[in-house]
Amino acid sequence: MKVIRVPGDMTAWAREQAAGGSRIGLVPTMGYFHEGHLSLMRMARAHADRVIVSLFVNPIQFGPNEDLEAYPSDFERDCHLAELEEVDVVFAPAVEDMYPEGFQTTVSVSDITQHLCGADRPGHFDGVATVLTKLFHITGADCAVFGEKDYQQLAVIRRMVRDLNTDIEIIGHSIVRESDGLAMSSRNIYLDKTERVTALCLFASLAMARSDAKAGMLDTKELAKIVRDHILSFPGTEIDYIEFVDCLSLKPVQRVNKTTLLTLAVRINGKVRLIDNGLVLQ
Repeated sequence: MKVIRVPGDMTAWAREQAAGGSRIGLVPTMGYFHEGHLSLMRMARAHADRVIVSLFVNPIQFGPNEDLEAYPSDFERDCHLAELEEVDVVFAPAVEDMYPEGFQTTVSVSDITQHLCGADRPGHFDGVATVLTKLFHITGADCAVFGEKDYQQLAVIRRMVRDLNTDIEIIGHSIVRESDGLAMSSRNIYLDKTERVTALCLFASLAMARSDAKAGMLDTKELAKIVRDHILSFPGTEIDYIEFVDCLSLKPVQRVNKTTLLTLAVRINGKVRLIDNGLVLQ
């Protein structure tokens, strides 16, 4: 497995592979790998001849009060895990190479970013769209794999690729969960034992909404109240949003149907922001 740090070197390697007829798969990450990341690498391997994993904590998608400086990192461990998954290249550029002095271009996706996570994190999705546009160009990837836990992010990427006629296939991977249902996230490391138990309220709320909807409660306001009451019954929880949306447009819906997605964002003790989602009717 190669570790490449310079964007020009990454592009040269990718062009060489493409010239030889290889299909290139990309897994964009910010590192500190868990089983969810590794499952994305496996899916990329199933869809491509060569797999690139980018490892870059993107500063322009973090707000002023977010956890950029504290974001977990273990580069050697990540490289070891990627190599075990038979990744061909870990692309780990420096910030100054991705955003050199004088950098002033951003990519913005408008309507779909204005609610859910976008409402509470202004500029976040501009940062995501910009870095992914750069990564797609640098790697020349034929496909890229993203987890569905960051469902709005996946929708934004798909919209951006369609709107800009970017020649890349975007592949979504279902949420990978711990044995007790907690969605895997690099931020889970911030949770102490008590907070880890509290974090299960997200998955439990999703299960409650599914059960009630199956029993015939389809009004999303009623379901949202049940979900809200359950989450707030745990000390230290603060709700960023509870939204029932259409899984394609991400627009809010008033009654549950087969395309309705419940999306959640909850802060625990003010320090850890967790998200989760799932179709209500399965």
